Amino acid sequence: MRTEDFDFELPQRLIAQTPLKDRSSSRLLVVNRKEKTFEDHHFNEIIDFLRPDDIIVRNNTRVIPARLFGVKEVTGAHVEVLLLRDTGNDVWETLVGNAKVVKPGTVIDFGDGILKAEFVEYGENGVRYLKMKYDGIFMEVLDKLGEVPLPPYIKEKLSDPERYQTVYSKIEGSAAAPTAGLHFTNELIKKIEEKGCQFVDITLHIGLGTFRPVQVDDINDHHMHSEHYEISKEAAEILTNARNNGQRIICVGTTSVRTLESVWQKYGCYKAVTDETDIFIYPGYEFKAVDAMITNFHLPKSTLIMMISAFGGKELIWQAYHHAIEEEYRFFSFGDSMFII
Repeated sequence: MRTEDFDFELPQRLIAQTPLKDRSSSRLLVVNRKEKTFEDHHFNEIIDFLRPDDIIVRNNTRVIPARLFGVKEVTGAHVEVLLLRDTGNDVWETLVGNAKVVKPGTVIDFGDGILKAEFVEYGENGVRYLKMKYDGIFMEVLDKLGEVPLPPYIKEKLSDPERYQTVYSKIEGSAAAPTAGLHFTNELIKKIEEKGCQFVDITLHIGLGTFRPVQVDDINDHHMHSEHYEISKEAAEILTNARNNGQRIICVGTTSVRTLESVWQKYGCYKAVTDETDIFIYPGYEFKAVDAMITNFHLPKSTLIMMISAFGGKELIWQAYHHAIEEEYRFFSFGDSMFII
């Protein structure tokens, strides 16, 4: 398959620039794989499509203020850094703007000596490894100096950074939000639980693997960057019992799907584990751990649209996307949603 096979034209006006006042008032396109149909709804109506014994898996990662602005200590040149992943010993995997001017040994100052970083090593796919130097607790320093990194297609300033967090975000570590979860409110979660559904939290810290564009012609040549994930013993037991009882496993977002399919592919079951995944899911993949998926509308030629094309069937997903464009659904991070059943 070619990367071009997953391209489509999207009017610029349909790229959502700001979140809706009410998270759950976003639109919802319900896609039925068996019936080959799709219906227009609103997200707060998703409860009508849930069964009382459904297990809903969500990614409780929390976006860190991963965008830093600094200057080179020697020349004063401005440098922008995006933190991707903590690799241990205060060494972070990063993307560096204006990377050509940053050489090994370069020291970047992000705020009057409060936080400095030394470039220690090159990585693949444009990654740079920086050694952080600071006093105190790193996340507290980052809270003072960093900004929440909105995607580049969002041009509007976000007045409330919490709107780029899910209401159930808990474990800090992501460079981007698991955006399918942005539609849930605490009130809607309570109603869903009152119906009898159970939420299960897992963690995948979103980094380059999720948002890196596909830059090769043949998708088989694309290598996914690894991301850190964790599944607790309690979560694994709930999922295993649900599978044995024939209950539906519904994933909120592609990152939750990525986590469950990764652990199943590696171990053949749901398992309590802390690991890294570089799984790449595209049409032809056989899903084993997930029965239904809640997801947003994704970028053309992205690994995310390849995954949902594998899950929903490319022809049906393409029809659904064409319908969403005709009906002027809002796209991408702050956009509308899809429930594939």
